[in-house]
Amino acid sequence: MTAGGEGVDENGRFDFEATTRGGFQAPRVKVLCSSATALDRVSDSSIDAVVIDPPYYNNVMYSELSDFFYVWLKRTAGQVVPDLFRTSLTSKDLEAVANPARFGDEKGSAARANREYQDRMAEIFAESHRVLKPNGIMTLMFTHKATGAWDALTKGLMRAGFSVTASWPINTEFGNSLHILDKAAANSTIFLVCRPLAERPADAPSSYWEDVEPEVAEAVRKRIKEFQDAGIGGVDLYLASFGPALQKFSEHWPLRRGTPRPQPEVRKRRKQAEMFEEEWDPYEVTPEDALDAARREVKRWRLQQLTHMKARADLDPLTSFYVLAWDAFKAPRFDYDEALRLGRAVGVDLEKDIIGHVAEKKASEVILWDSAKRAAKGALGPADGSRSWLDAVHHAAYAARSRNLQYAREMLTKAQVDTESGFFATLEAVLEVLPVSKAFSGIDLEGDVAEFGNDFEALENLRKLAFANDVDEPQQLQFWKEEAEAAQA
Repeated sequence: MTAGGEGVDENGRFDFEATTRGGFQAPRVKVLCSSATALDRVSDSSIDAVVIDPPYYNNVMYSELSDFFYVWLKRTAGQVVPDLFRTSLTSKDLEAVANPARFGDEKGSAARANREYQDRMAEIFAESHRVLKPNGIMTLMFTHKATGAWDALTKGLMRAGFSVTASWPINTEFGNSLHILDKAAANSTIFLVCRPLAERPADAPSSYWEDVEPEVAEAVRKRIKEFQDAGIGGVDLYLASFGPALQKFSEHWPLRRGTPRPQPEVRKRRKQAEMFEEEWDPYEVTPEDALDAARREVKRWRLQQLTHMKARADLDPLTSFYVLAWDAFKAPRFDYDEALRLGRAVGVDLEKDIIGHVAEKKASEVILWDSAKRAAKGALGPADGSRSWLDAVHHAAYAARSRNLQYAREMLTKAQVDTESGFFATLEAVLEVLPVSKAFSGIDLEGDVAEFGNDFEALENLRKLAFANDVDEPQQLQFWKEEAEAAQA
């Protein structure tokens, strides 16, 4: 309705009596307050749509946060609805979160917390399935970066009898929001559209992951460009790809492997065996398998784009990790578990190939090193790129920063890498993902990020001096040129 129209008075206020007189009957709204695992007052197959913004795994302990407000609400709203404020604080035991603290210092507390979250979400989804009409629809929102959270959520969905039929990434976070600023955080929320899964016949043949995996990869390939054209990038692009991967995965659920997968090394260590309470099944297929396939497809897509022009060579695994980490997380610090999964996608051993060479581990984070930090730690590999082309690029950046551009140019010539397509491809990709220094953007970089900006400045000046005919100007500089032109206009 618009101001002055039917049902709205001259001051633009909604007039319920006017709408009733005009033939409009406002629908009755019923608000229930109860656990999502027990919707006792809702009949079977009576709801057209269920919309859920579920707890994000281990991201926020909502009940603990709520206690701050609960004690004050109890003194105000508690006077109106005392039944909702009978306890001194909010309940912790019934909350659907993966909180290892609930299990104290017990071994395997993280695994038990994960299982409790799965079970609780499965109960919620099962109850949603019960009240939903056969042709109803359920939409849920999820943002968590960790694929373990997605794995737990999807297992709960499929155990409850749902399949994912569509997914939509929606930009929901303001880029300068303080809780995501300078962090490897997601700016978008993934909306998963789910429908009741048709019951699989008891005599239906088993589906095998080896047959379904190519379909999952193809589904992701078809959507990546669509997501990117819509402005989805960085870590959000990986998250957005999870939707179509899970959609195809759920179409074939349940799945088994035709050939067994090797047992993870950590499970072989007797010392840690008690931390894994589930029996190891080498033929098991989980949603995380689909997420791995999705990451691999995004990796291929992004690397093709980051070496888009004249340089035609595949990046080696270590370089791929470094480039894709900057491309996905837009920060030198990111979660260790996410680094593990990115390493798996590009084919590197995180502890063996990355930590101590191009990054360090601090608590639960991985911190990338710029060229100067690698040089100070004696972590630069051979300048001829025999281990990784990133070594050659970092040698050049450090030489330009510590000496001068001509010295860096001569060093590359001496190492015989200045005509190699692998070096050109790496230089091109690195220049597309490193933060742009103040010399090109006019914006000051702070903290550790400034050191990576210094790498960018040294490499871009070296490119203009010696490799302008082999490596094109970084596309990301076009943005800053347009900004400067707009400021002058």
